[in-house]
Formats: sequence, C-alpha cells, structure tokens
Amino acid sequence: MGFTENSAKKAISVTGGGGVEQAMEWLLAHSDDPGINDPPAVEPQATGQDTTEDERGGKEGEGSSKEGEGSSKEGEGSSKEGEGSSKEGEEGQEGEDAAKSIKCDDCGKLFKTSEEVEFHAVKSGHSNFSESTEEKKALTEEEKLQKKRELESKIKQRRKEREMQEEQEAREREKKRIQMGQQIAERKRAMQELEMKKIAEERKKEKLEDKMARERVKEQIERDRQARKEMFGGNKSEAGATTSAPPAKPVPPPTAAPTTTTQKKEYSTTRLQIRLPSGTPMVQEFKAKEALSAVRLWISLNRQDGEPADEPVKLSMSFPRKLFSEEDMDKPLDALGLVPSAVLMVSK
Repeated sequence: MGFTENSAKKAISVTGGGGVEQAMEWLLAHSDDPGINDPPAVEPQATGQDTTEDERGGKEGEGSSKEGEGSSKEGEGSSKEGEGSSKEGEEGQEGEDAAKSIKCDDCGKLFKTSEEVEFHAVKSGHSNFSESTEEKKALTEEEKLQKKRELESKIKQRRKEREMQEEQEAREREKKRIQMGQQIAERKRAMQELEMKKIAEERKKEKLEDKMARERVKEQIERDRQARKEMFGGNKSEAGATTSAPPAKPVPPPTAAPTTTTQKKEYSTTRLQIRLPSGTPMVQEFKAKEALSAVRLWISLNRQDGEPADEPVKLSMSFPRKLFSEEDMDKPLDALGLVPSAVLMVSK
C-alpha cells in the first residue's frame, strides 16, 4: 500500500504537522476519499500585522494630503493627523489581538483549520479548544519531504508487521490442523485396537466353548462305552458256558454303522492355510459358521509381509478355481466349501 506525494502533503497539512503517526492515521481513515490525491489548497495568510501596515500607510497618505491641502489650516491638519495616529494605534492593537490559530487547552498543540481540530479531537479525545494569537509555523519543503519519508517508512513498517502477523496466524492454523489430524488418527487407532480386542475375546470364548463341547462329547462317548461294556459283561455272566449263541445277540448295533457312515459329518471348525502374495503361508482355525469377511479382517490385522493393514485384500481358491466376490464375504465358510480345511490365495 502506497500514497502519492499530494496525499502525503495533504495529510501533513490537515494534521498541522502533528507527526507521522497522525498523518498516517488520517491517510488510512481517508484513503477512499475521491479527492485524496488532489493538490492541497494553499490558504492565503493575511496577518494582522500586514493589515495594520496597510492601514497605517493609508492613514499617513491621507494625513499628508490633508496637510498639503490646508497649509493655511495648520491647526486643523495637526488635529486630524493626531486623530489618524490614534486610530492606527487602535487598529494595530486589534490586529495583534486577532486569532491566528486554534489551541488545544489539553495538550497545547496549535491548529490552523477546523479540520485539523476535528481530526485531533477524534484521535486524542480532547475537547477543550480556544482561539490563540500565536501563529503556527508553516513547514518548509524539506520538512514536508522528511515528514513524507517518515510516513512512508511507518506505512511500510505497519505493512510488514501485518504480514508477519498473517504468517504467524497461518502457522497457528496449520499447527491446529496437524494436531486435529493426529487426534483423529489416534482415535481411529484406538477404535481399531478395541475392535481387535473384541474379536480376540470372542474367538477365545468360542474356542473355550468348542473345547467344553468336545469334552462333553468325549465324556458322553466314554459313558456310552462303559454302559455297553457293563451290559455285555452282565449278559455273559448270566449265560455262563452253557451256550455260545447269546453273545451274538448284540450284533444289531453294528448294522446301524452303514447308515451313520452315509450321513454327512458336521464340522464346527475349519483349518485354513492362507498364502500371501510374497509366498508366506499363514495357518489359522476359524469357526465353520464364521463369514469370509472375518477371515479377510484377520489377514489384514495379522499379515507380516509389510503391506498396510488397510490394503484391499482379494481371496481365491486354486482348486477348484474360484475368485470370491464381495457378496461371498457375508457367507459362512461351510457354505463356501472351506470346511474342514482349505487353501486360500491372497491377491491385491
């Protein structure tokens, strides 16, 4: 932001040479005025002393004329000359007492125009002004140029300070943005850890339930075996050695064996071998009713091949050849033919 020479001179003139700060504030306040760049108006300075001298000259001329005209009326001319001298003294005294400036009674500064007084009152808050016979000294051209240079230097300094402040505010905004991003990432990481912990607890619980179920099955089988043993042992003791045919009576239970072998065996878990793109194998057991998306999530959380956890994962089988789609991710493993064991290929 810069100002023309005319505007700087006008600011110095309006503020009455009150200093660079006052001139700069006036320029900033009136920068949008249409006549800011017009040359400052030159006010004719007519002092009371000049008026007195002119009047004195006129009176003296009038006295000389009257004295030449009425040489015979010497007494009358002398009387009029004395009267003129008396009037000159009165008018000279009035000219000396005429107001030449306006003085601020609060700070003692002198002002030429009412605009300067108004500007000073708004800026400083002073309200006590009076007319003064003191004449404010006008600035020389060198002083005006010096004021202009000081004003431009002050404006440059203000602009530099404003730019530094804007840069500081920009750095603060960037710092806050980075902090906010870090907080969001931290919350996201905490949520992921909580989700992983929840999944691990669920799997641990499922494994414990499976183990307890297997134990119950084993106990039931053992009880059935013990019951059959006791039953067959009791029949032998009752029959004795009289006949060998009775021991063949319990044969019917084996006849049910073909029917049991023809039934499809139900598996509660499956063992999956997962091959990463790098060739690294991973082996993990899953519940047969778990969705394929759980397998994909486990791969993303546990892979050690350097790929990021959020890297998209595609799963496929080599035999029979099959590429699993997004619709397959919601299907259980047993419905996809991945029970009791299978090999899955991971690709990007």
